Amino acid sequence: MHSDTNTEAREDVHSFPSCDDTNWQVPEFDVLDLGSKQHKFVLVIPVLNEGQRIQGQLRNLAALNHPIDIIIADGGSTDGSLEADFLREVGVRARLTKTGPGKLSAQLRMAYAWALRQGYEGIVTVDGNGKDGMEAIPLFLEKMSNGYDYVQGSRYHTDGAHENTPLERTMANRMIHAPILSLASGTKLTDTTNGYRAYSARFLMNPAVQPFRNVFDAYELLFYLSVRAGQLGLRVTEVPVSRSYPRSGKTPTKIAGFSGKLKILKQTLAAALGSFSPKD
Repeated sequence: MHSDTNTEAREDVHSFPSCDDTNWQVPEFDVLDLGSKQHKFVLVIPVLNEGQRIQGQLRNLAALNHPIDIIIADGGSTDGSLEADFLREVGVRARLTKTGPGKLSAQLRMAYAWALRQGYEGIVTVDGNGKDGMEAIPLFLEKMSNGYDYVQGSRYHTDGAHENTPLERTMANRMIHAPILSLASGTKLTDTTNGYRAYSARFLMNPAVQPFRNVFDAYELLFYLSVRAGQLGLRVTEVPVSRSYPRSGKTPTKIAGFSGKLKILKQTLAAALGSFSPKD
């Protein structure tokens, strides 16, 4: 397996015409435009009823003032946490609200399609539940500026950190999920369940990727993109991030029960076995 893939002998994977977006499958959504494009990279935050967690995260981002635009990919929140006045106050550029069908991957397809059509050169994604350290964003921007196509945030990186991570999460990630996707991609990855990551526009618009398909509904898109970048010989790396779970109370997650975990395993295996790779 390889990491920090050398592209000198693989220039052909970066040389392709711009994709025709007329065939992109994207759920219907509404746009609340709150500002103009200011930066070449954009931060996409998928959210669904995260309440005070997303509000605290956005206030933190506003204080850090990273050179990146921020858009909210809302799955249809009803908790009042994403009102326009608040979003303007914390510097959010736009709120996209999915009105069509689908879960997390549908939210991401919505946001990625909008961002690419806006001309962004790269996209950082982070969950909106307040578990991730926003201080790491400049690391993603640096790697994308240096030509990397897929940058995975890893709490298990030498300089990464995590606290209160449920033991079963650590075991499932390190012993099952990451090894399976690393083997399938040919690239060593250590934290493949982590939604804190970045993609270049070049990667997402590569005709051999085609992420804008309805088959990506739940977590499939995250796992597929983790595998596909390495398979295509694109530049892949990891950066250290921090992730903190609450010491007590309910774990902030949308994955619940045995059935939810089984679905994750099935989606992981499907991505590893090439079920989502374009057939044409």
